[in-house]
Amino acid sequence: MKVLVVGGGGREHALCWKINKSPLVEKVYCAPGNAGIKDIAECIDISATDFEGLISFTKENDVELTVVGPEIPLSFGIVDEFEKEGLKIFGPSKAAAQIEGSKVFSKNLMKKYNIPTAKYETFTDLDKALEFTKELDTPFVVKADGLAAGKGVIICNSIIEGEKALNSIMNEKAFGEAGDHVVIEQFLIGEEASFFAFTDGVNVLPLESSQDHKAIYDGDTGPNTGGMGAYSPAPIAEGLHDRIMSEIMVPAISGLSDEGCNYKGILYAGLMINNGEIKALEFNCRFGDPEAQPLLMRMESDIVPIMLEISEGNLRHSEIKWRNGSSVCVVMASKGYPGKYKKGFPLKRLSNIETCDDLIVFHAGTKLEENTVVTNGGRVLGVTSFAKSLGDSIKKAYVAVDSIKEDGLIFRLDIGKKGLA
Repeated sequence: MKVLVVGGGGREHALCWKINKSPLVEKVYCAPGNAGIKDIAECIDISATDFEGLISFTKENDVELTVVGPEIPLSFGIVDEFEKEGLKIFGPSKAAAQIEGSKVFSKNLMKKYNIPTAKYETFTDLDKALEFTKELDTPFVVKADGLAAGKGVIICNSIIEGEKALNSIMNEKAFGEAGDHVVIEQFLIGEEASFFAFTDGVNVLPLESSQDHKAIYDGDTGPNTGGMGAYSPAPIAEGLHDRIMSEIMVPAISGLSDEGCNYKGILYAGLMINNGEIKALEFNCRFGDPEAQPLLMRMESDIVPIMLEISEGNLRHSEIKWRNGSSVCVVMASKGYPGKYKKGFPLKRLSNIETCDDLIVFHAGTKLEENTVVTNGGRVLGVTSFAKSLGDSIKKAYVAVDSIKEDGLIFRLDIGKKGLA
């Protein structure tokens, strides 16, 4: 069969790599793809939000399954448009994707269906939001309602920082229309973990845990990013698997169904865990990036039959087989990210790495210029390794990072170290 992956980041490179391993698949396309994806899939110059172009390509090339990577086309309704044409597609509908597309919708869903989360209030009026912050203990969190590439969450350690955050989001429109509505919520302490589950809207098939590193600098300092690295499994969540399913994942999927949003695809819960207490920070409607990279490297089962079953609304798989060991992804980003950065920086040292199933450099923000791979985004590469122990996996990843690092790239030095503790 032929499969089309929509997107062009590190998550999509990992998805193409995993899908390409399936004995069911004869060809993988990716739209638009990147310089790394082109080595394992045919990249098609169609935007992830050009639904008409993607549908035409799918029909003309007899593509039997489309897999959507990023949240933006999902939130814009790509699944609805494909299903109108009778085409199989993996991902939630526009209505169901609101669980990521609107933090207000997500928080209200959690409240209604008794999913543990931080106390919060929502605002569309800047003055009322500013007045509310004066009633709060610090720190507190300000979140833009809509999609903001993982950067619309600001931790405020004082009233003054809260005023700056609210002015930036609501008045200066730092995230555009995403900031028309904001959530202000209680700051939670503990360890963050990411938890994913496949679902057809009724049946729920959990994946193993992972942990992202959102902040730009070591020690979780500096502004939030789309993710500077991840590892799997995350020990902090391993002993709480059943509770995460019963208290977070199943109620969310059931609640969405009760709201008329039959959720099909993969649901991602960002969690805060503190002394055995579990609270949901947020939900996302797709694989995490960079969590997808270590998760898919560890996943032993064929992913394609699961995706086909979900696209048909009939998930029959009851378990996923996993490789016994740990996987780590270290993100290498453009200098200046998550602020302003330059594009077009040549990556001359990529050939230093000989890739295999236990060590892969997944491309995120790259493109080809005159047969040279150059940077084309904030997060550029995801160096991903597998080993029997977390410590060995970390060492393997950083040896590779040292071999390909350039002056124009930055990366954290502490990815996965929380797991060692």
